[in-house]
Amino acid sequence: MGTDYYKILQVDRNAKDDDLKKAYRKLAMKWHPDKNPNNKKEAEAKFKQISEAYDVLSDPQKRAVYDQYGEEGLKGQVPPPGAGGAGGGMPSYFSSGDGPPMFRFNPRSADDIFAEFFGYSSPFGGGGGGGAGRRFGGGMFGEDIFSSFGGEGASAGGGGGHFPATRKASPIENMLPCSLEDLYKGTTKKMKISREISDASGRTMPMEEILTIVVKPGWKKGTKITFPEKGNEQPNIIPADLVFIIDEKPHSVFTREGNDLVTMQKITLLEALTGYTVNLTTLDGRTLTIPINSVIHPNYEEVVLKEGMPVPKDPSKRGNLRIKFQIRFPTRLTAEQKMGIKRLLAP
Repeated sequence: MGTDYYKILQVDRNAKDDDLKKAYRKLAMKWHPDKNPNNKKEAEAKFKQISEAYDVLSDPQKRAVYDQYGEEGLKGQVPPPGAGGAGGGMPSYFSSGDGPPMFRFNPRSADDIFAEFFGYSSPFGGGGGGGAGRRFGGGMFGEDIFSSFGGEGASAGGGGGHFPATRKASPIENMLPCSLEDLYKGTTKKMKISREISDASGRTMPMEEILTIVVKPGWKKGTKITFPEKGNEQPNIIPADLVFIIDEKPHSVFTREGNDLVTMQKITLLEALTGYTVNLTTLDGRTLTIPINSVIHPNYEEVVLKEGMPVPKDPSKRGNLRIKFQIRFPTRLTAEQKMGIKRLLAP
């Protein structure tokens, strides 16, 4: 797998977001170069490793690619399997990309990650003026990072020599429609985005980029995949994160309840009383034949174990398939039919 990001952050593979934040906070504070002036070269290397590990594992998209393909797949050396097209209902500036999918990993600056995590304020409680602070033209730790930006007398909007404080634009959220088959088997989708980027002089220019979205088996409606800072670039504003939210398309046979799949079978009263065989095609194309010899009453439910959706944290485990029944009762009976039923069902 190459680099073991979990080992670098000292967390297990099931670590949640809070676990990752605690681990990064502890290790980044320990190995920040400004905290290790006598061992700066080793500290810088470790600080960069810790930052890259946190950047990958805290992002569901990057983590999904890393968990499946390792560092080689994450950094574009191994292409994921064939991709599906873009789901319907997306905004007009999204479209399917052409050609084989390849996840493009662009490592972020360790200083940027540190500054974003600590809110551009000093976690050390005092001076220093190194690391990320140098990038912004002023000391990050305990100093105004914009005070020297542009030299004496520089201003924006009458700010008296200070640029307005940098803020991050609100996330841009877009629904990503997925079929139940996509969520059952997992899939890869490519989306082409167009956005504005700034060059060194501050001029903006249009840029197109293809994003690869890895949907893992068992993901549920509402799951978010975040691409950090993929919004338009503007002066003094950190670009917005681009967020895709999984949406589940209606299915003709199954509905989903948690990790279970539910289907409704319409049967006659005769079938309910004398036996019925359910024939179903599963979401991965298999055929299930399920004979039911019990009397099927209106609240009857047949449960087939482990034929539901994959469990997201452990796709080797599955929920159940639950079969419900809608019994069609006859609207009319002849006198002869009524007598026959009475004879058959008499106590």
